[in-house]
Amino acid sequence: MAKIIGIIVVFASVIGGYLLSHGQLAALIQPFEVMIIGGACLGAFLQANSGAMTLHVFKKALKMFSSRFTHAFYIEMLGLVYEILTKSRREGMMAIEADIEDAAASPIFAKYPSVLKDARMTAFICDYLRIMTSGNMAPHELEGLFDMELQSMKEELEHPSHAVQSVAEGLPGFGIVAAVLGIVVTMAALGDGDKAAIGGHVGGALVGTFFGIMAAYGFFGPLSQCLGHDAKEELNVYEALKASLVASASGMPPTLAVEFGRKVLYPAHRPSFSELEEAVRGR
Repeated sequence: MAKIIGIIVVFASVIGGYLLSHGQLAALIQPFEVMIIGGACLGAFLQANSGAMTLHVFKKALKMFSSRFTHAFYIEMLGLVYEILTKSRREGMMAIEADIEDAAASPIFAKYPSVLKDARMTAFICDYLRIMTSGNMAPHELEGLFDMELQSMKEELEHPSHAVQSVAEGLPGFGIVAAVLGIVVTMAALGDGDKAAIGGHVGGALVGTFFGIMAAYGFFGPLSQCLGHDAKEELNVYEALKASLVASASGMPPTLAVEFGRKVLYPAHRPSFSELEEAVRGR
């Protein structure tokens, strides 16, 4: 909701101030300037990123109006870890083999649909539980493996933010390109001597610069920051999973292991100790 309000405030402030200054709204309608800036920007973006990453960035951008990393999600994630670690402690690590080999058919995972819906996170949990069932890896070795994967995951998660930031940085330049082309058109029209037409061409050229700068700092820059925050939150969830599983591998009981994970989570939506305890006991 805050993001939608922010977009409205940008539009209302800029366009409202322009209109209150007796500007003509029709003068801002320059479809060819938009075509030059938008097309050049899209073409540069396609050159810099693979097809799969391009689709990924668009999908991530569309999801920026809501975050799945909520208080309820954190409780579900920690509840799943608690329940599966409890089962492994009571019945032995081999007892969870069926759950981690086919998480979709697992009665434990079925209780936590928000986590199960995230295929990547589900695979991450199952992979490390599978390693733990082998019993051949010391806790510090497991932690080292976590760190190496999380480092590569960090770079991947941050790529959409960097890609959009590159667009934001390029937009003012493309706005200048549109403005220069508008001036070229203006110079070509000087011979006609039509002052109204010349004024329209100059105005259109300046609007191109305006579009580039406004899009960069009013929309794509904030979107890049938003994608960056989302990447940090997602990585933080994996850090919490790492903390819980390493603690369990070190011999900590499930209650204490999930507490390690809870303390790693960002405070904004982190459940309290009593909330988490009530949730896992209730299940």
